[in-house]
Amino acid sequence: MKTTESGRAASPLRTLLRRALWPAILLGATLAAASAHANDKLTLLTSWYAQAEHGGFYQAVAEGIYEKHGLDVTVKMGGPQVNGMQLLLARKADVIVGYDFQVLKNLEQGLPVVAIGACFQGDPQGLLTHGDVKGLDGLKDKTILVATSGQTSWWPWLKAKYGLNDSQTRPYTFNLQPFFADPNVAQQAYASSELFQARQQGVEANFYLFADHGYPPYGSTLVTRRDLIEARPEVLQRFYDATMEGWKSYLANPAPGNALIKQDNPNMSDAQIAWGLERMKEFQLVTGGDAATAGIGVMTAARWQKTRDYMVEAGLLGAGVDYKQGYDLRFVQGAQKVLP
Repeated sequence: MKTTESGRAASPLRTLLRRALWPAILLGATLAAASAHANDKLTLLTSWYAQAEHGGFYQAVAEGIYEKHGLDVTVKMGGPQVNGMQLLLARKADVIVGYDFQVLKNLEQGLPVVAIGACFQGDPQGLLTHGDVKGLDGLKDKTILVATSGQTSWWPWLKAKYGLNDSQTRPYTFNLQPFFADPNVAQQAYASSELFQARQQGVEANFYLFADHGYPPYGSTLVTRRDLIEARPEVLQRFYDATMEGWKSYLANPAPGNALIKQDNPNMSDAQIAWGLERMKEFQLVTGGDAATAGIGVMTAARWQKTRDYMVEAGLLGAGVDYKQGYDLRFVQGAQKVLP
């Protein structure tokens, strides 16, 4: 006769009940494990206040795409007072929406940051000009407003490519009044922001996207830490796949994502969101370039080398930096390809 751990005899009825319940117990354990797997948590920190340029992330939350991939993703807004890289390194965020130059400069300082995908195939940065300027080759007699960040990113490229000089520059303070007041001024801009404001003021203006003229970096690069890649590569793969599905969904039907954008950023109007989305489509930031055939989010070693070479030539990066440590293509290569 079988006995319990206490030494008492186990009744036949009790044994029968245990045998009958055992499959249910196993099923419950399996479901509990699946539930735990479905709650893999990640925090994504964006690059600015919620806007159309973050639509794919919000869409993946709104449409349950992250959840479908077994993820619980919290999207947090960036902003002018938010140091995303610092928060990433402090483990307050798992992934940030970053920038190629930022990754390589941090790598130069020995910091373990790695890009795993690029939501935009080109940097959305460009130049806002008055209507008389018909191209970037028409700037030699213009005053150009450049922020500090521009001095260490796109300005050396623009200056070298079009024969400009530093004496033409003045500081850009993210105030458009100097541009409105002086028809001889051009300034840095995003198509979804400053150009929208100019049109609202009735100012005839043109916008020239640097990426269309050979400026090499990606935009909205997904950046994480090397330790997270080593510890949770499968979770990051699911995050990559879900995010790119989110971007495809957002471009097709943005309403769910837009509702969450406005919830996080009530100052964002329907008109500006619609304008930003149209500009992303116009410039094919998500769907153009290699993404058209290799899938949304794709990165290539060749593009990263072009960015590295430009930075070294412009004196923005040391030639000895092992730039290949700044990106990891395993997630692109292992992705469920999401074609536009």
